Amino acid sequence: MAKKYKMKTNKSAAKRFSFTSKGKIKRKKAGMRHFMRRKNVQTKRNLRNRGYIADVDAGHIRALMPNG
Repeated sequence: MAKKYKMKTNKSAAKRFSFTSKGKIKRKKAGMRHFMRRKNVQTKRNLRNRGYIADVDAGHIRALMPNG
């Protein structure tokens, strides 16, 4: 009997996203790489927190990470 195909995880997606215990997808927020001096403290504090992927886009990420 031939081997069945195994779905592979997209490694670039696995490095960027992670799943919560309830199945939501966490992401980092953009805008923390450079130009930090001109951002105010409240903005930088908000950018440190994790964000979540919208439900509309979650299906695309789940297709890239079938084992997640």
